[in-house]
Amino acid sequence: MRAQLRGTTALRLIPRRQALAQLAALVVLAVGAVGMLFPLVWMLSSSLKPLSQIDLFPPRWLPTEQVTVRIGEVAYPLYEVNLDGSIRRLVMIEKVQRTGIFADPADLSQRLEANVKLAKPVERVRLRWENYVEAMTAVPFHRYAINTAIVVFGSMAGMLLSTTLVAYGFARFRAPGLGALFLLLLSTTMLPSQVTLIPTYILFSKLGWIDTLKPLIVPSFFAGAYDVFLLRQYFLTIPLELDDAAKIDGCGTLGILFRILLPLAKPAIATLCIFHFMWAYNDFFGPLIYLQHQEHFTIALGLQSFNAFRARRYDLLMSASLVTVLPCILLFFFAQRIFIQGVVFTGIKG
Repeated sequence: MRAQLRGTTALRLIPRRQALAQLAALVVLAVGAVGMLFPLVWMLSSSLKPLSQIDLFPPRWLPTEQVTVRIGEVAYPLYEVNLDGSIRRLVMIEKVQRTGIFADPADLSQRLEANVKLAKPVERVRLRWENYVEAMTAVPFHRYAINTAIVVFGSMAGMLLSTTLVAYGFARFRAPGLGALFLLLLSTTMLPSQVTLIPTYILFSKLGWIDTLKPLIVPSFFAGAYDVFLLRQYFLTIPLELDDAAKIDGCGTLGILFRILLPLAKPAIATLCIFHFMWAYNDFFGPLIYLQHQEHFTIALGLQSFNAFRARRYDLLMSASLVTVLPCILLFFFAQRIFIQGVVFTGIKG
């Protein structure tokens, strides 16, 4: 009987332990989510502030402005002044060193002198949406966006064309040394890009492509090792019997690729497109090396204009950065299911 009671008690404790474990996991995930969202929230807050409030310490999360009272054609700042223990709202007429001359807004003739330290500015929340308008017009942002679209979609087309052909060859054909060649291709992922930077730059310089978008687009027409590996793994999950059936019906080699494999590989292709979009859209190093004039800048490089040409306008930089990150956020929310599906299926068969 005692053993049965102990067993029943242990069974009752299991759901409690599971609930505590789930609660602990939720707390850890919540803390991680707050940490991940903190820079984005700070960017949003800073994009709506005046420049003078961005570097304040302690920081202010809500942008504010001082309340003013317009009397005639003059706007006077409003303060809460501590006079003999009572708080009064007065406007500052003049400031002489540490002494301020205050007056009642209803009667400017009654003026009082008080230490500025005893006066607290009356502030209200104000979101400066005009920062976004100024950020979009202070630099040729539309030109940056057009250049970025050309680079992203041009290189994406080259990546898809070259990757599908190379991955198809490694997944469906058999030849002596093909495995060793595939290992050689994968080994290139361990080669730092800095090693090939100077030879590549010299090559593009000889071709006259410096300060053009070609160095950012043309290399994508030569398949990358990671993209080939990802798509090849997905092709391996598709039965070879489909290829044999297509050959019996008279379908050629390229016909099998474009009519059989690619329609079935939509999740993997979508994953490649997402990866490439994020890489090409956020690439800063490539445009920095090859582009020289502002009319050729991409968005990632053009954001530096607010530091170099606009005397460190961090308020405009935050506004432009938030507009820049919106496509990536929208892409994540709308394509996360396809992305997860593609990554999962590529690891089914080796």
